[in-house]
Amino acid sequence: MKSGFVAFLGRPNAGKSTLLNRIVGHKLAIVSDKPQTTRHRIVGVKNYAEGQVVFVDTPGVHKPTHRMNVRMVDTAVTAAHEVDVLALVVDATAKTGPGDRHVLSLLADVRAPVLLALNKVDQISKPRLLPIIDAYRTRHPFAEIVPLSALDGTNVDVLERLFLQYLPDGEPLYPPDYVTDQPDRFFVGEIVREQVLQLTRDELPFSTAVIVDRFEEPAAGRTSTIYCTILVDRESQKPIVVGKGGGMIKAIGTAARAELMKYFDASIHLDLHVKVRSEWRDNERLLDDIGLRGS
Repeated sequence: MKSGFVAFLGRPNAGKSTLLNRIVGHKLAIVSDKPQTTRHRIVGVKNYAEGQVVFVDTPGVHKPTHRMNVRMVDTAVTAAHEVDVLALVVDATAKTGPGDRHVLSLLADVRAPVLLALNKVDQISKPRLLPIIDAYRTRHPFAEIVPLSALDGTNVDVLERLFLQYLPDGEPLYPPDYVTDQPDRFFVGEIVREQVLQLTRDELPFSTAVIVDRFEEPAAGRTSTIYCTILVDRESQKPIVVGKGGGMIKAIGTAARAELMKYFDASIHLDLHVKVRSEWRDNERLLDDIGLRGS
């Protein structure tokens, strides 16, 4: 039997969260086309006939501009050094730049086997893909290189078999019905934040966060009320989230409530408020409150 930890490392929007969700078969990480969607370390467990793999999704590696970003990058880099196998997830459709070179430099002192997952191959032709594979072969001694699509599932099973191949022998670390280490309260905040990302303008996602103020454990046969606060950085951003006549926050609440009812399989009343908290991304205590503790 094989058992151990596999972490996904990469730049923002490489598709790490989509890959985690695809492999585990549950929506554990919210997905958006906005950069820096993933802010936390998210664990997903999958059992195979050959063993158990504990997958670790990490925030995208980028240049930090606030304490929040420093904690996010710390989380990703620390995970890369604590796992049994590391998967570098790369967007094969994106042009290589300084950010990619920085991520590659982080692999220099990683002792675990590193597999390269070249993602989004469903959006690129094979003649364009082959030079990319050759280029990455010269940049790092990857144990394996797998072109794949986390979106449509192409070659994801190949990557999973390779993870099991490179993991050490061992007994399962978690019970067979265990899926993730994140509490339901965490997923409530993420589901609300996902709708903020989907429905608001591009400049807003970086400066918003969701705090779950009160959480009643949902149960069949009764309606549970969940209270959340959407934080924004500036007074001028509050009307964007609220919308004309409250239309935007109502749309966010309606969409999030539908996802929460699906997630909990229970009736939910969602109460949302918007607060301005200047410089919250540099507020150490508030970052602790939203669960972003870095390494």
